[in-house]
Amino acid sequence: MASLSMYGPGDVESVSNALSNDILNSGVSCELVDTINRTVGQTSICIMVFEKYYMRSSNRASLTVSVIGDNKNVCVDAIGAGGGQGAFFRFSWGAEEDFVAEVEKSLKKFGFR
Repeated sequence: MASLSMYGPGDVESVSNALSNDILNSGVSCELVDTINRTVGQTSICIMVFEKYYMRSSNRASLTVSVIGDNKNVCVDAIGAGGGQGAFFRFSWGAEEDFVAEVEKSLKKFGFR
């Protein structure tokens, strides 16, 4: 499992759209499984779940991304999972780390840290 938390400027809708486009363009086998959008008071929330097939490990990895914020500041959390093999001894090929790295790469373009 791999995780990432970053903060930056913007609004939830534009950051979510940019992230979704960048993640989906990261590989032919990448797909957006589902999205949930909510607004609670002044806070907007977008949760996206992606899946991607990795040939090197012959399995799928999942990526869950939450984008939370107002019209000025946004917090993005990403969790990659499922990129390993084995029932008792989990061995990871690094697929989940690669998937989370796509989020970091995308957010750095917008000044997130």
